[in-house]
Amino acid sequence: MSFSRGLAGSVTRMMKAIRVSKFGGPEVLTVASDIPIPKPGESQVLINTKAAGVNPVDTYIRAGTYASAPQLPYTPGGDAAGVVEDVGDKVTKVKKGDRVFTVRTVSGSYAAYTVANQHATFPLHDSLSYGQGAAVGIPYFTAYRALILRGNAKAPETVLIHGASGAVGLAGCQIARARNLHVIGTAGTTEGMELVKQNGTHEVFNHKEKGYVEKIMAATNGEGVDIVLEMLANINLQSDLTLMKKHGRIMVIGGKGSTRFTPGMTMGHEVSIMGIAVLRSEPAELEEMGAAITAGMEAGWVKPVINKEYSLEEAPLAHRDIISNTGAKGKLIIKTQ
Repeated sequence: MSFSRGLAGSVTRMMKAIRVSKFGGPEVLTVASDIPIPKPGESQVLINTKAAGVNPVDTYIRAGTYASAPQLPYTPGGDAAGVVEDVGDKVTKVKKGDRVFTVRTVSGSYAAYTVANQHATFPLHDSLSYGQGAAVGIPYFTAYRALILRGNAKAPETVLIHGASGAVGLAGCQIARARNLHVIGTAGTTEGMELVKQNGTHEVFNHKEKGYVEKIMAATNGEGVDIVLEMLANINLQSDLTLMKKHGRIMVIGGKGSTRFTPGMTMGHEVSIMGIAVLRSEPAELEEMGAAITAGMEAGWVKPVINKEYSLEEAPLAHRDIISNTGAKGKLIIKTQ
């Protein structure tokens, strides 16, 4: 942190942060050391950020391909964990000195300090590190929204987590197991499959092996699954439809392009296909999801897995890795200080 003296002698505290001045590739992520520390509004929290989470959506926003684009220049990131530095007059959930995590920030999380609304800020349990706290937001809230809020999953239903070794997939495994669902996961590497097993699945399959869909159907005694959490719909949607039970739900969490599928396959079993966008969550939904996930921390089943940590200066590498990684195994974290 540095200081800058204004014309009237006032001192402005400065911080280091990633700034994006134009949309483009990872190279547009640049480190600046002269960014004023933001001030919280009346219902906002200023957080001394210790770690920030990297999510695929961060790369889409940076590239200018996301549905809504921020005003340039901006600081990327929504997931963060750290210590409350200051609060607005109407903040009642947290206080200065509290350990917290966020699922959405106002000023961006790739920075030494960030501002978040209090409805998107939650207590971080002492059992979790700041890195793990930064791995909670988008992954766990996305998985919970898909599985519980939108998917309406109930025991003893069967869920298939297609691409379970990534951050959202592993969160889905933990949530589904805590909800007493029967959990089937897939991964593309031996290491990924082992990680998925360790995080609550009853069965795991290699989605790169020929015939794995038939193996999943056999594992369910030919009945199929009730819910699919789908991380790559452009590749898997058609095969997902072959696995669905009556009134099954396919929750589309990710997809890197267009796809073709047979609409008639949704009709026989009245299968629903739903898109998931956690950034569209209303404040009341964030509060509901946050309450469930913080309870999971207290119960001990929320156990974020960190794949790799980066410095602020390595943010471009983190963006390259999260898109090019073909063997996902947990969350990518930027250490902001």
